[in-house]
Amino acid sequence: MENVQQYKLEKEPQETLAMDPIKFILWLFLVTIIMLFASQTSAYLVRRAEGNWLEFEMPVIFWYSTGVLLLSSIAMQWAYFSAKKDQFKQLKIAISITFVLGLIFLWMQFEGWKKLVDMNVYFVGNPSGSFFYVFTGLHGFHIITGLIVLAVSLTAAFKLKVHKKNLRRIQICATYWHFLDILWIYLFVFLLTFN
Repeated sequence: MENVQQYKLEKEPQETLAMDPIKFILWLFLVTIIMLFASQTSAYLVRRAEGNWLEFEMPVIFWYSTGVLLLSSIAMQWAYFSAKKDQFKQLKIAISITFVLGLIFLWMQFEGWKKLVDMNVYFVGNPSGSFFYVFTGLHGFHIITGLIVLAVSLTAAFKLKVHKKNLRRIQICATYWHFLDILWIYLFVFLLTFN
């Protein structure tokens, strides 16, 4: 009997370091986004140094949209904490607020583009305007993908599929949303500093 137990102990597979495949894909995606924006900001700096660069003030609405995005990140964290405590009502409210604030952020970005056009800063023309539109447009596209992830989590929350024993969805959603917030802060400070 002792030999059988010893054999079982020797033959049982050892635990391996494993990561949730969906979370792994998310992190690969985030690294890809970082590389995309790093290459774009590098190209911006190189092109700016060449001259023929239109300097313009960033419309104030971009400041306000930054505040909206920060608030949405706070609401997202509230949703995550609520899910961990099985506070379903707060979870639904918080994730709904996050979604609405994400939509408001996108609307404000579009309004910011209209202000740029009023200032004669266009997508085609001077490279400084082109870069500004590309940066904000690429980030806006990723916000749209974030809203899709939020919508999936929101639907799951209303079906009570997000709770303390099933946090994967909300963890992925929170990680991606906070990442988009940090990315915007980086772009915002970068554009303020080097415009």
